Amino acid sequence: MTAPTPTGLTVLYDAACPLCSRFRDWLAVQPVLVRLDLLPAGSAQARARFPGLDHDRTLREVTVVGDDGAVWTAEHAWVMCLWATARHRASAERLARPQWLPLARAAACSAAGVRHLLGRAELREGADGGDYPGRCAGSCPPIAQG
Repeated sequence: MTAPTPTGLTVLYDAACPLCSRFRDWLAVQPVLVRLDLLPAGSAQARARFPGLDHDRTLREVTVVGDDGAVWTAEHAWVMCLWATARHRASAERLARPQWLPLARAAACSAAGVRHLLGRAELREGADGGDYPGRCAGSCPPIAQG
């Protein structure tokens, strides 16, 4: 017997992170195959809807919650974001394989057209006027190129 497939997903993203916010903006306009709710991580609404989650952790890494109660974090969450979209579901199913899972975040950012943000050191510095806030937990570091 297979596990039930969620008919809706809630994506908890760091609203203070430019990468997460741009990815959210991209997700918001995608044709989707399941209902998709986008909530700022750590917000009052997120805490009310999901009281059992570690909300500090949701600020450090993207988290996806299915309407069936399943929770995905890190690479698995990026895969689920792609899985929700009509255009990228097939790619998500390939990326979900263990050997491809490490590439999931890069693929999601590439699909969203925000991959260019991943290599910009000035965005990660925060202290000298970069786009990332000083409290950024490092969930958006660059992915090794090459």
